[in-house]
Amino acid sequence: MMRSLWSAASGMIAQQLNVDTIANNLANVNTAGFKKVRADFQDLLYQTMRAPGSAAAEGVVMPTGIQVGLGTRLAATSPLFTPGMMQQTGNPLDLCIEGDGFFQIKLKDETAYTRAGIFKLDDQGNITTVEGDPLEPPLAIPAEAKRIDISGDGMVSVTMADGSQQQLGPIQLARFSNPAGLEAMGRSLFRATDASGEAQVGNPGENGVGRILSGTLELSNVQVVEEMVNMITAQRAYEANSRSIRIADDMLAAANNMRQ
Repeated sequence: MMRSLWSAASGMIAQQLNVDTIANNLANVNTAGFKKVRADFQDLLYQTMRAPGSAAAEGVVMPTGIQVGLGTRLAATSPLFTPGMMQQTGNPLDLCIEGDGFFQIKLKDETAYTRAGIFKLDDQGNITTVEGDPLEPPLAIPAEAKRIDISGDGMVSVTMADGSQQQLGPIQLARFSNPAGLEAMGRSLFRATDASGEAQVGNPGENGVGRILSGTLELSNVQVVEEMVNMITAQRAYEANSRSIRIADDMLAAANNMRQ
């Protein structure tokens, strides 16, 4: 009887974490470059009362066994790097990656990676994120520049006041053998880990990192209808586990109230 109580309790805890994950996906439905996260579960240990293949008698083997499961747990939260919708903005510093690459962002003591291509210019003309973190490698736009052009291969060009053009260099991208192994840092940034592997850096159009679209943003890949269906499924699973606890409690109460 106690097994059912603890198994159902583990199911309620698991579904609560599932709802937390879904709620975060919905909260970021309008976050540029956000990648939805899926909660993955696995069953717990089994109590084996009779192992499959046990000998029932001399020369007789039981074809099946008796095992009782002890519940479930959250095994992983996996980001899904499917592409989001693209939205044209006309702003040359709004960048979108067609492919598997990530923009490289220089933080104080490490390099972070992002799919969010919302970039600005700081007071020195450096291309930065909305929070002021510069691109890696750094690129600075001259104050005299009247127009910025970024090609598909990442080359940043500017048109000066006198009509002359200058090429400032390419925006480099990074890709990973296992992007699901990246560690989310918040602010739409990811950190490389042993699970993701080292960053493979290259110019857009090379090494499978993808190409860059200027004047376009990649939106979140969250599908609201899909997340709402997942929310309803998680809620019903939570209710079913709650009902299992009530039934187990009723059975325990009936056993305690039995008279000799």
